[in-house]
Amino acid sequence: MNEEISKHVLKTGTLTIGIVCKDGIVVGADRRMSYGAQGGGVSYLAGTAKKVREVTDRMIATTAGTASDTIKVLDILKAEFKLKELRTREKISVPEAANFLANMVYGNIRTPSMIPSITHFILSGYDDKGLYLYDISPDGLIQQSDTYAATGSGVMQAHPILDSEFKKNMTIDEGIAMVTKCIKAGTAREPSVGAGMDIYVIKKGELKQVVDKEAVVSFETKK
Repeated sequence: MNEEISKHVLKTGTLTIGIVCKDGIVVGADRRMSYGAQGGGVSYLAGTAKKVREVTDRMIATTAGTASDTIKVLDILKAEFKLKELRTREKISVPEAANFLANMVYGNIRTPSMIPSITHFILSGYDDKGLYLYDISPDGLIQQSDTYAATGSGVMQAHPILDSEFKKNMTIDEGIAMVTKCIKAGTAREPSVGAGMDIYVIKKGELKQVVDKEAVVSFETKK
């Protein structure tokens, strides 16, 4: 592969967030995509994409990292879960799904390639036993959270807000407001975050989108 091509990948830039609230879980992400050199350098705004994707009718996952890898992993994941459901006639539990995803990420990052598979997911959903929020890191580390999780280049702006303002037993409305505040902070200070946002709410027996907002993307070169 040409060395110049291998240095440049389509990335989701990204700020994705999950917050555990008193009566559910709030998950959100921005929409900006960037195309640029790995490890810094010049990057270009490449358009928009939704970074919260449905995995099953009970689960969603946010994506951060190399766009082609995150899409491929989740497409495979959805197919595997559908096959399992057809074979067993049972819906996969969220912990099973999270461990399956973590194993895929673990294997992919350790597979030799000219372009490493860099993927970071927040998986959230509900099953018969409860609500769950998992952070699955690019190295395959899986961590269940009972507070909050954030991924992507915008975490430098989001973490101070989450660390100082999160509190146990927040309401869903407070969680939505906090996710919105974090994404707006990332948009203001991080070039690869922005272009709108998507926010979802997960409750027992319910998964729905509550914010679907697109912003105008300015196609400018960033240094």
